[in-house]
Order: sequence, then C-alpha cells, then structure tokens
Amino acid sequence: MTFLEFKNQLFDLACFNIYQVYAWQPDFDRNNLTRWVKKGYLIRLRQGYFAFSEYKNKPDYSLYFANRIYHPSYVSLHTALAFYGMIPEAVVQIVSVSSLKTASFSNGIGEYSYHSVKENLMFGYELKPMAGNRTIQFATPEKALLDLLYLYPFYDSEQELEELRLDEDYMQDDLNKDLLMDYCDKFQSKVLSRRVKLLLKVYGL
Repeated sequence: MTFLEFKNQLFDLACFNIYQVYAWQPDFDRNNLTRWVKKGYLIRLRQGYFAFSEYKNKPDYSLYFANRIYHPSYVSLHTALAFYGMIPEAVVQIVSVSSLKTASFSNGIGEYSYHSVKENLMFGYELKPMAGNRTIQFATPEKALLDLLYLYPFYDSEQELEELRLDEDYMQDDLNKDLLMDYCDKFQSKVLSRRVKLLLKVYGL
C-alpha cells in the first residue's frame, strides 16, 4: 500500500487509531505507520494513535486531538482559563479532565495531561465549534475554575488565590456566579465550597 492510498482514505479524520485502520484494511501492515512517522508523514500522538502532519499547525487541532486521544475527556483547568482570558499566563501544556486514570502524553503536537475525576464530575463542558465542522469538548469558565480549585489543593488560602491573578474585569462582569454555585453544589465537597467562598471574598464577588 502507498501512503497516498492511505492518506486518501483517512486524511479527513485528521487523527485516527490503529483499530480504525484495521476496520478499513484488516491485513494492514502496522510497520507502515512506523515508517511513515520516520518520514514525517504522520505524527504519533500516543500508543496506537496518529495524526497527519499537515494538521500540526492548523488552528485548534491541538485541542481537538486532546479529546480524541484520551476519551472521555474535556479541556479544562489552566488551558481553559487561559483561553477565556481569565489568567495572564500563556499555557504550554494542554490540560484536560477525564474519568479515566491520570495520564500524560508528549508528542509532536504538544504536551497533554489529564486529571482524573469520578464520572459524576464529568459535566460543565460544551461543544465548541472549530474548523472543518468539528467540535471540541471544552469546560465552561465556571467549571474550569471549579476543576482547578478541586484538583489543586494548594489553592486554599487568600494569598494563593490572589496569586492566581484571575482577571478582575472578567470575574466581575463575565463570570456566571449562579452557575458557579450550582456547579459547586454538584461536587458535594465541603472543602471545595470553602475554597469557592474564599475565592468570592478575594475577588469581591
């Protein structure tokens, strides 16, 4: 099989796993993938998952791949907070939340990390549209903030919350406080509730 034949069949998927390849060609020689990665035609995203190299510099695909290579998951925490302009730092790593075990992957697209939560906490995300009629599972601002306070226990004092340097205009004008509190109740965590109250105090909400 030539790479051109392979590409014509699977390119529109952007990324794919080995099982999708076998579904199309049951006798496919897996060594082809290793060879095509070495030639730079493909990028290995994680064990058994690959992307076509043309997608490397296309907008939003690094986020799209985050959903695809570890499922179920949604983009959250620092990545989402930076996307919404709630924190000043540019975020290098793409951080997600998943009901699977904690994991991380490094590949030719970027650094991916996944924080594990119970299945009942897999809520508060929406499908953000992107190019090519695709969507990305992405936390709302309120859920991204709660995920952060829940998963990072050191945000437990006024000083630590101040050092988050959340954008005060965003917190005052754009954050949906009612939604934040509704989501907080769903966690059923006294520790998180205390941190949220502290956060609202620090940012004058």
